[in-house]
Amino acid sequence: MNRIQSVFSRLKSQNRAALIPFITAGDPDATTTVALMHRLTQAGVDLIELGVPFSDPMADGPTIQRSSERALKHHISLKDVFSMVAEFRKTNQSTPVVLMGYANPIEAMGYKDFVQAAGHAGVDGVLVVDYPPEECTEWVRYLKEQNIDPIFLLSPTTPESRIRRVAELARGYVYYVSLKGVTGASHLDLHEVGDKLSQLRSYINIPIGVGFGIRDEQTARRIAEQADAVVIGSRIVEEIEHSPAADLLANVGALVESLRRAIDAKSDHSSITEK
Repeated sequence: MNRIQSVFSRLKSQNRAALIPFITAGDPDATTTVALMHRLTQAGVDLIELGVPFSDPMADGPTIQRSSERALKHHISLKDVFSMVAEFRKTNQSTPVVLMGYANPIEAMGYKDFVQAAGHAGVDGVLVVDYPPEECTEWVRYLKEQNIDPIFLLSPTTPESRIRRVAELARGYVYYVSLKGVTGASHLDLHEVGDKLSQLRSYINIPIGVGFGIRDEQTARRIAEQADAVVIGSRIVEEIEHSPAADLLANVGALVESLRRAIDAKSDHSSITEK
């Protein structure tokens, strides 16, 4: 059992949903990312999605686009991202780290070299936004050789044939994009999310996380009542963007702690209801 599986197994036994934050490697600068990762774990997150900066992040809204721009101004490369994960692993061997990004940097490095470097650094999963699952047989094989989970996206418009393909390939968890749009959008229909999750679970037997459009404690708690994980990116990246350097870690930590409490209130409510 790898780190991702261990986390979800533990949370399931506790009737708790995972809290998964997204931050961009190298934002706001190269020296802060690892400290942010540690602050996130102290605040109670269960897994970290670490974005690989890219010049054309097509699935991301303005907030995360700007975070990539800030990181690229510091010339953050894939090798730098691996170094950050390796540094994090020196003192944290338990929190899973999933790299999230786009195909171009991986293609430039090559499947084999990328996967070997990721495994050596201590990466647990990889989500590539623009790798269609129908063309990922070789990619998944390389990942499995390093015990790295292939994470895939599903959306409200994903056809049944692709859902079935993702169910065959995915390991760790599946990331359900809860709305039609880019990261940071806010038109989230919670009833629609619940209906879609019920449909997806008829095909998928690993945990399903929900992201895009989750910006406050109430929404996070409501999603936690339906999903196995709550993924929050733009709201956290906004806090990084707007916080003075001296207050950044404290502000992000306070935000994430409030989200953790809201998500855990779901399990407290469930326990009372069951009684």
